[in-house]
Amino acid sequence: MKTTQSKPVGRPPAFSYLKTSRSPEGRVLHCDQASLTALAEKYGTPLYVYSASTIRARYAEFESAFARHPHTICYSVKANSNLSILKLLASLGSGFDVVSGGELERVLRASKKSAKKVVFSGVGKTAEEMDAAIRAGILMFNLESEEELHLLAERASRLRKTARIAFRVNPDVKAETHPYISTGLREHKFGVPIERARELYALAAEQDYLEPAGVSVHIGSQITDIAPFGETMQRVVALVRQLLADGLNIGYVDAGGGLGITYHGNSNATLRKSVRAYAATLIEQLRDTDLHLLLEPGRSIIAPAGALLTRALYSKMNGNKRFLIVDAAMNDLIRPSLYHAYHEIVPVVQASGRKGASHGSSELAVLDVVGPVCESGDFFAHDRTLPNVAPGDLLAILDAGAYGMSLASNYNTRPRSTELLVDGTRVRQIRRRETFADLIRSEI
Repeated sequence: MKTTQSKPVGRPPAFSYLKTSRSPEGRVLHCDQASLTALAEKYGTPLYVYSASTIRARYAEFESAFARHPHTICYSVKANSNLSILKLLASLGSGFDVVSGGELERVLRASKKSAKKVVFSGVGKTAEEMDAAIRAGILMFNLESEEELHLLAERASRLRKTARIAFRVNPDVKAETHPYISTGLREHKFGVPIERARELYALAAEQDYLEPAGVSVHIGSQITDIAPFGETMQRVVALVRQLLADGLNIGYVDAGGGLGITYHGNSNATLRKSVRAYAATLIEQLRDTDLHLLLEPGRSIIAPAGALLTRALYSKMNGNKRFLIVDAAMNDLIRPSLYHAYHEIVPVVQASGRKGASHGSSELAVLDVVGPVCESGDFFAHDRTLPNVAPGDLLAILDAGAYGMSLASNYNTRPRSTELLVDGTRVRQIRRRETFADLIRSEI
């Protein structure tokens, strides 16, 4: 099959329009070299598709940007926890940031040897989760309260194994992002007040089976202004100097994650610039230290690598309001409903004659893209200008690799989608579509 590549209008190299001998009507959106129309025909919709080449490329940008300082990238598993994606990242040398026992088990299933590069975050770790992490020999626990310190000390003592710890300190630094994913202020549930840190570290040092080894911080997600990261790291390094003066052997600083992406444009084009600015800001604060830097990127690696394919079902008018009803719903991708998040939506077939045109028409329409779930909050876009889309046409919701499937549910007894991992021309199914039997398997 002959192909000619057009100027990419999606998120290259993950998603671009190609002209093929099988698409005389126009150009077809591809993931790497795989036609999305062909994938939808074979696997059905809704359908998550991920680009392995993009995951590798974006991971490599982080490694390159931080190469001049000792560091470990600990991918944030909550962004997308598919086992095949975790295995791919482990093969690149990635560590992992987990926030539950289930996420830890996923990492161990994907790569047991990665346990030594796992940091365990989260405000509500249970005794059972602590035991599993201690036995696995993880790199470090990020503790978030004095009570958690006492419980971990008890569990480590029972198992007679030393657990390395850091306290997640709350630096009270404001970052411009959605309030649901801002975590660095006093009113948030995360972390301990930075002014209490020395007291808590002294208490930890008294425990026989705890080893204070680092300081952790995380101020939120989808942050596009670099300045708050620098201000935060400045405060953390000042604390580390105090702890070293107190006689503690602090060797790690966990900077958390949170670096945002550009959902309104070409995220790949801005990644190198933003990651290098991010790296320069953090490394500047660490320049006179021997501290090993831990990083927890998630969204910035995986989001642009994924798209959610959906097929148009109906078009309807309510008064002057036009709705396009598609077969994906808020149970498949809840970010627009939960955060009013923006995702670019494009036709999979771009008709010949005008950039952005759909399969059926070159005309544009202003409409709401909504799903079939019985909630008014079930939408992907409000008042979005799109080419006219006919029932049966395919659309791609871009930048859906992060917090898409990982937040998916079975609301309205809807099965979760198939997931595919594309690597050049190779397509691999990494999750099958659920059946009704899957949904009721645990019910009595």
